[in-house]
Amino acid sequence: MLNTPITRRSLLGLGAAGAASLMFAGCTTQRADGKVEVEIVSYKQEAVSIFEQLMEEFNASHDDIYLNITSPADAVTIMKTRFVREDYPDVIGIGGDADYASFVDSAILADVSDCPTSADVQKAYSDILKSVTYVPMDGIYGVPYVANAAGMLYNKDLFEEHGWTIPETWDELIALFERIKSETPDIYPIYLGYLDTWTILSPWNSITINMVPSDLARQVNAGTAKFADYYREPAERMLQLLDYAEDGPFAYSYNDACTAFARGQSAMYPCGSFAVPQILSVNPDMNIGMFAMPSADDPDDRIVVSGVDLQWCVAETCEHKDAVYEVIAFLNEQANVQAYIDDQRAIPCTEGDFTLDPLFDDIQPFLDEGKVLDYLDHSYQSAMACDAQLQTMLLDGDIDAFLEKWDTDWQRYNRSVIRKVQDYESQQ
Repeated sequence: MLNTPITRRSLLGLGAAGAASLMFAGCTTQRADGKVEVEIVSYKQEAVSIFEQLMEEFNASHDDIYLNITSPADAVTIMKTRFVREDYPDVIGIGGDADYASFVDSAILADVSDCPTSADVQKAYSDILKSVTYVPMDGIYGVPYVANAAGMLYNKDLFEEHGWTIPETWDELIALFERIKSETPDIYPIYLGYLDTWTILSPWNSITINMVPSDLARQVNAGTAKFADYYREPAERMLQLLDYAEDGPFAYSYNDACTAFARGQSAMYPCGSFAVPQILSVNPDMNIGMFAMPSADDPDDRIVVSGVDLQWCVAETCEHKDAVYEVIAFLNEQANVQAYIDDQRAIPCTEGDFTLDPLFDDIQPFLDEGKVLDYLDHSYQSAMACDAQLQTMLLDGDIDAFLEKWDTDWQRYNRSVIRKVQDYESQQ
């Protein structure tokens, strides 16, 4: 969800002198015991326990650096508040999303091209991170750590019991839905849980990413395309899913959907790996798999939606990048990355011999080949309420009105980004 780009003046409320002072404000502190303290503020509140473990191991093995990792609730809001006070953490742990793009645009983040760990990042995730910024940027402003993925979650045991196979085309998916309805009328083919509008973005991302140009948002911002030229067929497929889901999906929440899937009330759930901990909290023994959404015309062109779920960004004001880089190198040691992905069922962004959760077995070839693209909604502006627009379209079935409003609202809420992109394009 794309926020309006922030500037040092607009975000921080500073005059010219105050803005200039940011360049000299230090952030890494010297402790009373002589150690340099490196502070990381991460938005991954669900990863507190593994961060505490890694922090303890680092501090036990280093006598010159003290690592302090915090993961507060509503971390991004807290970060922005701290930016206003010129109180910058050394390292910002965020996703590769619109907040990251705004921070880069505002010159809050340092170029970490000289961070040795950057060389170990898989090209697919480096490319995804570059695609998030409004225009191509010189330098590297984050070190991708772990990713997540979205597609179709499925109940492996049910599939094995009934002899159902993973579909590779949309027609095969619909045929599988029909077969499930026929063979197991007490089990829904899919569960949706669209009361929480953000959940609608999961299937939308997975379906649409296979059907539109990967840089469609950039084309629209450059004035060379419209969403209406590409979004009709994905919208039609979103409507088609309603025929195979629970009755009245708009009355059921994300938690309801996770619970229903965990209890075997549906064979599939179009969502992301981030939902698996919630599902397993209901049914710890559930055997869950994930396959790529089969919405590409050619099965060989299928793409898995995968975004940078956590990266390490260094504040521009940081005075002790050497200590920060030592921390990042420690966190990116293979054993430590493995500990994190085991704990969080994540996908590593760095090269290495990692063992992924069995959840990813069916999409492993896509990950190995780099056939991944970022979540489309990472380029959507929050003010547009794109998820609510999708919900309205699904409720009333009016695709024409949906397409017209989407393009109109995009122009309204992305004026500054459009201007930036078109200025950039005019200079090429």
